Amino acid sequence: MRTTSTLLAGTLLATAMLTGPAFAQSVRTAETGDANAPDQRPAFENQTRAALPDVVPEIGVDVVAKDLPHLWAMEFLPDGRMLVTAKDGAMHVVFQENGEVSPPIEGVPEVMSDGQGGLLDVALAPDFESSNRIYLSFSEPRDGGNGTSVASATLAEQDGTFSLRDVKVVFRQMPTYDGDKHFGSRLVFGPKGELYVTVGERSDRETRVGAQDLASGFGKVFRLDAEGKALADNPFTKTEGAQPEIWSFGHRNLQAATLDGQGRLWTVEHGPKGGDELNRPDAGKNYGWPKVTYGIEYSGGPVGEGITALEGTEQPVYYWDPVIGPSGMAYYDGDAIPEWKGAFLIGGLVSQGLVVLHMDGDRVAREERVPLDARIRDVKIAPDGSVFVVTEERGGGESTILRLVKR
Repeated sequence: MRTTSTLLAGTLLATAMLTGPAFAQSVRTAETGDANAPDQRPAFENQTRAALPDVVPEIGVDVVAKDLPHLWAMEFLPDGRMLVTAKDGAMHVVFQENGEVSPPIEGVPEVMSDGQGGLLDVALAPDFESSNRIYLSFSEPRDGGNGTSVASATLAEQDGTFSLRDVKVVFRQMPTYDGDKHFGSRLVFGPKGELYVTVGERSDRETRVGAQDLASGFGKVFRLDAEGKALADNPFTKTEGAQPEIWSFGHRNLQAATLDGQGRLWTVEHGPKGGDELNRPDAGKNYGWPKVTYGIEYSGGPVGEGITALEGTEQPVYYWDPVIGPSGMAYYDGDAIPEWKGAFLIGGLVSQGLVVLHMDGDRVAREERVPLDARIRDVKIAPDGSVFVVTEERGGGESTILRLVKR
């Protein structure tokens, strides 16, 4: 059953057809918590803790579907239905008009769902309306461990039953590693059909150094063709020993990615204790991890030498300390919430709501928060310009799909 709720003073009220005032911020900045690394200083103005916008819209929430399995990602089909992935390895179609959920889609590849692993992102091929091709990222069980992999498949529907056909793994993050953390992963198709794949560095101290190693697939953004091969104009195709699929490196755990209005890739990655980063990954550039970070180890000590800048590495466009726990993001170019036009909308797992970054060129001008009292796993924009988010319960449990609307 579809229900409606409204945000009031930061609390999600889930009563049927409730109306009333929506949440509006009243503090000077969106972030009020104490920094984990108070001695670290931003490199430029508005690199962190940007001020609130002058005008903050009142946002209400519709519950579109609830009591769902633990979801990881959502993608709109052309007809408005929603294709969702569940961490345990299932896929479903969700009907927006009534919240009904299809039986599990047949043919999904096997996943390793321990820890942070599982069935992760889903993206439609640019020619989906003619090909019905989709792409999936998932933690794939392998001899000696596991790793983030990408598969393509055809989404078929017959008599209301969905299945995946012609499933083919087109790319594997290498090397394989026996761990259960930091798989990434988001899939984003660029304006020329190129496929960006974001991955993590597998978390452990012995693997995090791979983020700086061009021979390793840890902590990277990859740029592929539709068959999973490196594009000829990738930055390291002629670098001896480098993986030719690499687009950028020096990343920690990339769980948020989208294109902006110019068709350029933007990402948000998990930092350690502090130091979540917004970046615009560019060809061949080094984003610093683990040599440089705005944050500290979970134990409280410095990461490496404890530095926030190093020649040859890029500064983040923006960072958060304390963290938001980013997962899923979208660029808002709709008209339903005009105050958000041109902003990035980022799901917060730790901050339990939507983070809205208002941009001035390629810098953050203002930041606002929409508290949802739930961990936000994914964010998508519907064709009508409304904003959909996917919630999750920490450690598993059920998910809900919410629709954010201007009141």
